[in-house]
Amino acid sequence: MVITIENAMGDLGAVGIVLVAVLIGLAVHWMSWRIALRIVGRTPSRLDEFVVDRTLNPVRLLVVLATVFVSSAFMSAEAADFVRRVVIFLGIIDLGWLLVSLTLVGQDMASDRFPDDVDALEARQLRTQLAVLQRFGSIIIWLLAVAIALLTIPGVQPLAASLLAGAGVVGIVLGVAAGPLIGNLIAGVQIAFTQPIKIGDVVVIEGEWGRIGEITAAYVVVHIWDKRRLIVPLSKIVNEPVENWTRRTNDLLGVVKIACDYRAPIEAIRAQYKHILDESGLWDGEAWSVLVTGSDDRTITVRAVYSAPDASVSWDLQCLVRERLITFLQEQHPEALPVAREIQHQSA
Repeated sequence: MVITIENAMGDLGAVGIVLVAVLIGLAVHWMSWRIALRIVGRTPSRLDEFVVDRTLNPVRLLVVLATVFVSSAFMSAEAADFVRRVVIFLGIIDLGWLLVSLTLVGQDMASDRFPDDVDALEARQLRTQLAVLQRFGSIIIWLLAVAIALLTIPGVQPLAASLLAGAGVVGIVLGVAAGPLIGNLIAGVQIAFTQPIKIGDVVVIEGEWGRIGEITAAYVVVHIWDKRRLIVPLSKIVNEPVENWTRRTNDLLGVVKIACDYRAPIEAIRAQYKHILDESGLWDGEAWSVLVTGSDDRTITVRAVYSAPDASVSWDLQCLVRERLITFLQEQHPEALPVAREIQHQSA
């Protein structure tokens, strides 16, 4: 009974030492954090501000773990050994957390240099690369941190060795089972460097017109014009055709096609079309044309082409041109609208 009481007192003493160490660690971190805020507030660069902000929580845990590790010197040998093992395990996980937090600093710097409302090609390229690489890097860091931390647990080392010995068979099984996941991860890295799409690009996928809103480690989120969200796996972006309207530049050529009767006055339509563009306030003045591009036994196809600075303006201008041309034909040249002709033969 005396041994039990002594063990209990020893355990309580170790718990008390750990609690005191945690409080000391929190106090040390708070003072260090306040000093760091004053220092970074006086520097012209915002990089140190982003580092301090992103690493606040993992550094706090790291300081607490350090004080707990030091406090183990005042514990019994058995309690100290247990505390040190726990601290080492959590410390490895915390270092992974710290590295992942540091990967977010690059995104903060890009957002500071290129805010979300900036639609420049360089800004969208940089945001896309950093977003994809950060997610991919985070996955790798967490996997390595957890794997290394598990190796510190007694009894896991032989298990790891046996797993490595059977890596051939396990690798085949995991390769088949995780094929889609691995394919998406590889596709994410490929998208980050080759950039067939970028955040903010206007695309047509699965027959849907929208804008790339987010690129994760496994899928792409397309913001459809009617506020729906289309979720597309990364492997589909890489392996299947995607219509990208803004890959290199934002400017586009828009097209409006109108079916007209053979009596349609093409020169009058051409003059009215140019007048519509000039008054619209949307046309960038780069290019325009009106051509008859098709015909059948009933109608001709009049194609009006215009240039626009971006996809959003192009859509607005397309609707405006179509409405104004139809109104012009209805009011000024109703004979130019398609009609159905019937010829009746009277029998003798």
